[in-house]
Amino acid sequence: MDFSIPPFEDAAMLMRYAQNLAGGHGIVWNIGEHPVDGATDFLFMAVSAACIKLGLTVGQSVRGIGFASHLLTVLIVYWTNRRINHSNIPFSFLSGLYLAVGTGLSYVSAYFGTPFFALAAASTWALGLLLIQREDQPFWLSLAFALSGLVTGLIRPEGVILASLMLLSVIVMRMTDSSLSFWERARVRGVFPIIAIFGAVFLVLGGAYFLWRWDYFGYPLPNPFYKKGDSGLHWDSFDNSLLNTLRLCLPFAIIALLGFRSRETTKQTLAYLIPILGFASAFILISDEMNYGARFQYALVPIALMSWTPLVRGLNFLWLNQLSARERSVYFIALIGLCGSLVYYSWAQNCSLTSYQRSCDRPYEEDGRYDMGKLLAEYRGKGYVIATTEAGLLPYYSGWTAIDTWGLNDQFIAHNGAITVEYLDKYKPHIIMFHDYYSPLVPPKLTEANLAQRWFGMTILLKDYAEANGYVLAAIFGDSPYDTHYYYVRADFEDSERLIEQISSMKRYFYPTTGKKSINYAGFPEP
Repeated sequence: MDFSIPPFEDAAMLMRYAQNLAGGHGIVWNIGEHPVDGATDFLFMAVSAACIKLGLTVGQSVRGIGFASHLLTVLIVYWTNRRINHSNIPFSFLSGLYLAVGTGLSYVSAYFGTPFFALAAASTWALGLLLIQREDQPFWLSLAFALSGLVTGLIRPEGVILASLMLLSVIVMRMTDSSLSFWERARVRGVFPIIAIFGAVFLVLGGAYFLWRWDYFGYPLPNPFYKKGDSGLHWDSFDNSLLNTLRLCLPFAIIALLGFRSRETTKQTLAYLIPILGFASAFILISDEMNYGARFQYALVPIALMSWTPLVRGLNFLWLNQLSARERSVYFIALIGLCGSLVYYSWAQNCSLTSYQRSCDRPYEEDGRYDMGKLLAEYRGKGYVIATTEAGLLPYYSGWTAIDTWGLNDQFIAHNGAITVEYLDKYKPHIIMFHDYYSPLVPPKLTEANLAQRWFGMTILLKDYAEANGYVLAAIFGDSPYDTHYYYVRADFEDSERLIEQISSMKRYFYPTTGKKSINYAGFPEP
């Protein structure tokens, strides 16, 4: 893993929230403004802010939590297979190793909190597996399961769905005795106390949190949901989620097919698939944008790794004793090769984190938005405002007041559906920056169908606003005229001329999708 890279664009958003919270400004996107819940990893943001408060840098906090979470999740996977599933050491070690070399550290490298969510999910499932195996249902275990599920939901809102699916799986497995009636099974197997404790924890503690956040932010759901989940069912996200889940867990999904070899193991297999397939299907509710390296589905990997060993228990390998020493040696070498292939497959997932990735150890190349943010940081504290579609690196590193024109971090835009001229007039941004797929050499086609596309309509509004209000086009960066970053600078403030000069003459602007040094197309005439 290459830990020299700057944060991935979307990860920098949460880092801005954590920094503001640690500074005593509350959960805000812009200091001094109304709170906004654009950081959907709520508990991860809060823990990061606490670490920053203790003296760590933002980067050290985010990466430190991620690395520790990844290590602990690997240990939980191994321990669960050994102590709860009573699997042998080779199978348990293979499960932990598969997770250890997978995409977890790539998320840490990119400054994402994904391993923290995976740790909570793995802890909850380990406790759920204990509940499945115990004949009794001790209060402490049911309470620990419920509290761990609540923590999973506090880290990310979809954690509530995942924890509920785990509860359903526990109920199904505890009611497998078909000799009794449904209600008798539920009573004898202690299902009602488990449900009651889970419901009480989520209703009392989870309800208190929900009411607090509704009062604090002014709306019940995370702000990005109003932007990403406002257009009905997202079948493309559903397809991508199932494919991501299958890709990340493919070797053990194939092995799990052995669970259908008998009626008894089929029930167990179907019960264990409830949280995996149910959670993967839940992403039909939101768009798939920002799903770097299938991070939305990554929490299912440790769950799958803790679920497969019970499904192959009881397989008969006595026929190996009938083989000659040479034949057994060949089978042993083949088995070692198979295990090595599984580990290599897991590591190889690091090679497809982004569609434009060029090497397995480096998920993305140099990014001009990072360098531009560093340049703009020179003007921090002057009250300058940037309106941008790229609301990660630029706002975080510049420290400017920022309008996220797409709306993930802006309450008005997310709830209104789109940015407006009147909203831009309210801030009168000093820089307007946007990303789209046109340039002077490839002018935008202002057809009705194109303008109906929300991203294109937004960038055209920004472009028209800048040109109608006398902004200077300082740069159009891109490694081709078909994919560009526009920079407009307002012409009437103290540092206008200097900023225009610095931006237009910037040489180290590497395009994020290719890592190539960009061309400034601002001076090119339209054909």
